[in-house]
Amino acid sequence: MDEAPPSKSLWQYISAYWTMLCEMYYNKPISHWILLFLSSMGMLVPFPASSLLSRLYFANGGKSKWIISWVSVAGWPMIAIVLIPSYFFLKVFPTPLDLKLTLSYVVLGFLSAADNLMYAYAYAYLPASTAALLASTSLVFSALFGYVLVKNTMNLSIINSIVIITAAMTIIALDSSSDRYGYITDRQYIIGFVWDILGSALHGLIFALSELIFVKLLGKRSFLVVLEQQLMVSLFAFIFTTIGLVMSNGFHGMKSEASTFKGGENAYYSVIIWGIITFQLGVLGATAVVFLSSTVLAGVLNAVRVPITSIAAVILLHDPMSGFKILSLIITFWGFGSYIYGSYSPAKKEAQRTIS
Repeated sequence: MDEAPPSKSLWQYISAYWTMLCEMYYNKPISHWILLFLSSMGMLVPFPASSLLSRLYFANGGKSKWIISWVSVAGWPMIAIVLIPSYFFLKVFPTPLDLKLTLSYVVLGFLSAADNLMYAYAYAYLPASTAALLASTSLVFSALFGYVLVKNTMNLSIINSIVIITAAMTIIALDSSSDRYGYITDRQYIIGFVWDILGSALHGLIFALSELIFVKLLGKRSFLVVLEQQLMVSLFAFIFTTIGLVMSNGFHGMKSEASTFKGGENAYYSVIIWGIITFQLGVLGATAVVFLSSTVLAGVLNAVRVPITSIAAVILLHDPMSGFKILSLIITFWGFGSYIYGSYSPAKKEAQRTIS
């Protein structure tokens, strides 16, 4: 009889993984890791800052949901500033637009505008820490819509993450009495809660539809193609949101809001301008992380920014933080970990084959 191969010790596995990581590091130039670090910081700093600024807008006297929705897309030219010079440096041409691709961008732009408006209602009525936790359910909907529309993998770890994150959101719902500002009514809290969940569902659908466009219409995925899609979707979202803002007399309302804003006009326009900048920096950072590394790392960073936003909101905005919310935060982080493990399992199996 053949003898069974000797089992590897824990130290041998750690040593093998460390060797693999070192090889990955030396296979890339230092500039790659510098860009990856900056892109990661582009997710971990601007996105939480954007969330806090949205809540600060409403807390200090802002009223218009359309204005804060418009802030989320008004920075679309920043994407063009990165994209257009890239064509010249890389000596490539833009992806040609046909009717199907254009209509797809229009639909995604409309859905994105609606999504931003839903999140605006959430930040109007919920603490920023709660809104960030609820928004993490977009991972659940991304997995579900990705499975239905794009035929993505749905394994036990991902199903487990869906159950865990759903349980965490249920805990927040049951603890609503200790998780709101005194001036927010029960009805407003429920509206914010529902719109946040619906916005997360729509965000998951947008993510799945974006993948579907790559699979069906573009047939390739590169940094420039992802930027092109983000630019076109943001442009159409900006157009739809601007129409809504004009119809709601929002631009005129900015002047009256600025005059009554806590801290004065300078503070008001600082919140608006920095909200525009931080949101788009977060978008560019996330796009770069996916290109330079993988969607798994983007998922890890997306998980990390949830507690960053929650903790920053408690410290800077004095958000209420009950024991139930802390429990929900821990459970949500656990759910993210389960999702990342499930998404990473094919790569893990490949790594194990390499080690053995």
